[in-house]
Amino acid sequence: MELAPATESGTPSGAEGSGTALAVRREPVQRTTRPSGRSGALLALGASWVATRTLLLLLVTGVLRLPGGDITADVWLIYHGWYGVLQTGTFPLDDVTWQYPPGAALVILLPGLLPWSYLVSFWVICGIADALAMALLLRTGLRKGRSLTGAWVWVAGVPLLGPMIYNRYDVIVTAIAVAGLLALIRRPAIGGLLLGLGGIVKIWPLLGLIGTPSGRRTRRSWTAAAAATASIGFLLAAGMNGAFEFLTFQKDRGIEVESVGALPIHFARIAGGWDGKVMMNYGSVEMLGPWVPLVSKVMLAGTVLGFGWLLLWRFTARRRNAATMYDAALAALLIFTVTSRVISPQYLVWLVGVAAVCLTVRGTSQRPVALVILAATPLTLVEFPLVFGDVVASKPGAIAVLTVRNLLLLVATVLSCVRLWRSTRRAERLAATVVMTRPEPVPAAAFSVRPGIAYEQDLLDGIDRPTAAPSERR
Repeated sequence: MELAPATESGTPSGAEGSGTALAVRREPVQRTTRPSGRSGALLALGASWVATRTLLLLLVTGVLRLPGGDITADVWLIYHGWYGVLQTGTFPLDDVTWQYPPGAALVILLPGLLPWSYLVSFWVICGIADALAMALLLRTGLRKGRSLTGAWVWVAGVPLLGPMIYNRYDVIVTAIAVAGLLALIRRPAIGGLLLGLGGIVKIWPLLGLIGTPSGRRTRRSWTAAAAATASIGFLLAAGMNGAFEFLTFQKDRGIEVESVGALPIHFARIAGGWDGKVMMNYGSVEMLGPWVPLVSKVMLAGTVLGFGWLLLWRFTARRRNAATMYDAALAALLIFTVTSRVISPQYLVWLVGVAAVCLTVRGTSQRPVALVILAATPLTLVEFPLVFGDVVASKPGAIAVLTVRNLLLLVATVLSCVRLWRSTRRAERLAATVVMTRPEPVPAAAFSVRPGIAYEQDLLDGIDRPTAAPSERR
């Protein structure tokens, strides 16, 4: 490692000999303090991940059992059944439980490439996706200006959802979305491509593009996402029958029993004022009958209003930092979740993943939001699978748990939107007594790193001083 000359920035001019000596004395301090702290954090994170995932695997494989039904049936019965149909070159046209974009076929077919049974192969793929998301959060958290808090959110949030998380393919989609979001700052085209891939599998990862700053970064990421989504969708539609047939299964859906919109119907049912039916419908347990059409319209209106607010925010935001894209993605995903007619328990892993990405940046506005989401995850485990039968029957105790969970999600949504709005308002004017000097132009050759990294670092350096000029942030 070369020592900087004594006259460079950070060393008093005119102290050539002493400046070099001072740099020599300081270097061992940096090598002994900072890495040791990081090493301890990495060791704690690694040990926690191994311990929690070991417990999770014991639950997944049935060595340890939780009350409730068989949560592996979705894999060995439904997914495996779809796998058999997809192998014939057609989508499950006659199966209304197929509610997914055509890219989901790639995930369903993937376990067939591994040598084990379909169920075990699916678990292996989910475990790999979990580990990759953890590795990406760790790698990002170790960079200058970033934080390992996001990795801690992932370590804690995933196992709090219980063994169900390895028996749904949502953890795979979430890992793709985490990779895409983390790539958006440095490599917007790659980030857009990954989010587009996630979008053709399960739509929601495309929400990660809502907060990209206007200009070249938005053009590159949005174009890559559109290209990935369109090309994969076209290839699947051209090579297989019924790629978009799932869209016709949406119009007759009811209100899923775990959704926010189901709560007033549950209360009416407890009071004896609702005489509809609760049954398996389009792949989930839904409420059908009186009030359902009205509640569906209210939920749809909430979605429209929520995304209308997001567009207003995007066009009026005046101040951004490295966390803004991630914060906006979390706000959009929360709006999408709480206004949906369906909130399946695995949806919480989406929120945990995006919240973890937000907390990789120290200047994020979403820290309290992430805590509220983490508080909602164990309640999700309680309502499914522990007391899911009582939720379906609208038993007061189970509905109380569901109500608290859904209220936490509503609080997280409102809090996320409010904090995002406030964090991007126009910066206050500088005091009149402050004199700003014109910065000297910096030649491109002066950067010792790639321009994308320099851009990210400039954002990170300005997080704590949003009113500072760009030249003062470096």
